Amino acid sequence: MKSKIYVIALLLLSILIASCESDDLTYQDDFENSRNVWMDFKESSENSYKYVVSNSSWVGFAWETTITVSNGKVIQRHFKYTNTEGLSDDIPDEDLEWTEDENEIGSHKDVAEPLTLDEVYEKAKQEWLLKRKEAQTYFETKNNGLISMCGYVENGCQDDCFIGIIIKSVEVL
Repeated sequence: MKSKIYVIALLLLSILIASCESDDLTYQDDFENSRNVWMDFKESSENSYKYVVSNSSWVGFAWETTITVSNGKVIQRHFKYTNTEGLSDDIPDEDLEWTEDENEIGSHKDVAEPLTLDEVYEKAKQEWLLKRKEAQTYFETKNNGLISMCGYVENGCQDDCFIGIIIKSVEVL
């Protein structure tokens, strides 16, 4: 009889452990709250907005990429350096600032990806906010509840190590 009780207890404990869903995301609740804010913003803006991604290097230069989305589709990407201190002198002027229109989107590399905010939230969930033992994860919502910073830095990395996105602003078109 005692062995039956132990087997039943072990079975119940196994079921309890298996039924407890572990969160795979760091900042799970904050992410879900922000995604709800995003869904409301998406509806109120009719999925037409622009947002500015900013970035910089430890040596001083900085840049911004403005992504324009109309009816859920990226229609323009504008890039410009906002600080050129520390930047190589041999960069052509046409590479310091440029605009891609609808048929050119994605033609320039090594800048912010031409993502909709739906895609940003999906990438946050699938990549940037995954729990990692060897990294520090960051998540902020300073754009009225929308993502302002989302990503991670691997432990021990020293320079320009942030993998993710920093969104300076979001506004309705």
